[in-house]
Amino acid sequence: MTDSRVKSVGDLETRHLFDIVVDLDPRLNFGAGPVGQRVLFGAAKGSFEGPRLRGEVLRGGGDWALFRADGAMTLDVRLSLRTHDGELIYMTYGGRWVTPQALRAEMADPARRTRIDPAGYYFRTNPLFETGSQTYAWLNDIVCVGKGYLVEGAVAYKIFEVL
Repeated sequence: MTDSRVKSVGDLETRHLFDIVVDLDPRLNFGAGPVGQRVLFGAAKGSFEGPRLRGEVLRGGGDWALFRADGAMTLDVRLSLRTHDGELIYMTYGGRWVTPQALRAEMADPARRTRIDPAGYYFRTNPLFETGSQTYAWLNDIVCVGKGYLVEGAVAYKIFEVL
């Protein structure tokens, strides 16, 4: 059944914004609380690079992740970025990381987790940005999506602007 009030908006299109790698501090485990197990994966440093901007991830941000009883993880990330030309950008995102039961033992093993094909798990984010920079003010008005994966000692994402 088609509702005549609904307009066709077409399919979503995206454009590559940047790739980002965030090196992590040792995790801080807050323990099992009323809604799950809270863990902080602190941002130690990192870098990002894309066609329209590049720079570094500053220390002090992180992911205040929540592990649910079913093994899925809800992301709550806040990062500070500094562009190559010295501008500051605040990046936030939520998201989901769902690892099938069959991969959880491998994912828990630091020696094996980075060799797991990211197609085997669901790791998606929804970045938003804030900046007072005139050069990068366009970031204040876009919505993005990201695909995450693990690299040695870090987490990485391919970030796409939704057009």
